[in-house]
Amino acid sequence: MNLRALAAKVVFQVLEKGVSLSVALPDQQKHLESGKDKALLAELCYGVMRQLPQLDKLVSDCMSKPLKGKQRILHQLLLIGCYQLYFTRIPSHAAISETAEACRQLKFEGLVKVVNGVLRTIQRQEKPLPTDNDTLAFNTPAWIVKRLKAAYPENWRELIEQSHQRPPMWLRNNRLSQPREAYLASLAEVGVEASPGKSSDAILLESPKDVMQLPGFEQGAASVQDGAAQWAASLLAPVDGELVLDACAAPGGKTCHLLEQANIDLVAVDFDAKRLERVQQNLDRLSLNAKLIHGDAADIDSWWQGDKFDRILLDAPCSATGVIRRHPDIKWLRKQADIDELASLQSKILDHCWQWLKPGGTLLYATCSILPQENAQQIRAFLDRADDATLVPIDQQNHPDDIGWQITPGLENMDGFYYARLVKG
Repeated sequence: MNLRALAAKVVFQVLEKGVSLSVALPDQQKHLESGKDKALLAELCYGVMRQLPQLDKLVSDCMSKPLKGKQRILHQLLLIGCYQLYFTRIPSHAAISETAEACRQLKFEGLVKVVNGVLRTIQRQEKPLPTDNDTLAFNTPAWIVKRLKAAYPENWRELIEQSHQRPPMWLRNNRLSQPREAYLASLAEVGVEASPGKSSDAILLESPKDVMQLPGFEQGAASVQDGAAQWAASLLAPVDGELVLDACAAPGGKTCHLLEQANIDLVAVDFDAKRLERVQQNLDRLSLNAKLIHGDAADIDSWWQGDKFDRILLDAPCSATGVIRRHPDIKWLRKQADIDELASLQSKILDHCWQWLKPGGTLLYATCSILPQENAQQIRAFLDRADDATLVPIDQQNHPDDIGWQITPGLENMDGFYYARLVKG
């Protein structure tokens, strides 16, 4: 099937059905043979998600009435066409003819002229990208812009800008396979430019690579994991022989990193059975072992009858506003009402996990959010109600009196992340 038709299907799945891009895209990529085509499909889908409001306005302004029902997929196809005209080097005539052909393949023969006409009008008019309001100017929902302005009055624009950048590729060296310096040398031998990150196992690639080009990847020499996420294992700092809980563990990057750092008994739980399979796949590739449990981190009593835990990593469900550069569909899948619901869920899981932590034990609270309601405010409220909890400052924090460590998108090339380290009295 025509690549633009596949792209329209992906965008339709995300915007009309609420399916995440990381699920919808591979579903259509499997219809393509070449890596080049798969990359172009990803470029078109990610691009539309990044620039959605502006593209939507340009397309809608050229139509006498909106497409509805089954024809709605053609609106997504027009977004794909418009993205090509504004943001790629694909020649305009090729972009328009291929997109019109996609209309045919999607079984809308009678509307090929409409698709063709709209795209030719957009091409002819050459209008500047619309910036009439915050949503259009920043290609971000107004409610997110408003929250970022309130939380980061000095640098909110920069955060939005960073969230639109293409993310770098980070690797986590597997210290059980080789020292980081040795793996950096192996990368250099095959011509992959890379540099060490600040946390102990982190490696930043100069440009993204197919993992199959990385030495020893299949054998577990390294994993792909953002630099910010790699701080979790270092900050929790497990010790040999300890019993550790990884709450909300999927897809398992942090689970594996904890096991690479120390010889521990690790229990990894997740509410989503499908995503738990990903944890097992990661463990298998790295030849690591953990006890995987399909269960609720807010109801540990229902699935765990063992001892209390020496350490707990709580990577809480969150808005994911810190990783928009990797998942631009978050902007459109997330709703304002979700934030209160997520904050309430985080609070419930945190209280429950705390009951299962041994006295003297450490709990590391983590999110990939940049909204204070899920982060510093969440931990402040917890400290107010938990008499036996002490906040231990993190060396990397901007100020010692900050509540936890907020990493903002782009800081030292990392994703947006939040950490707070709590010790039980």
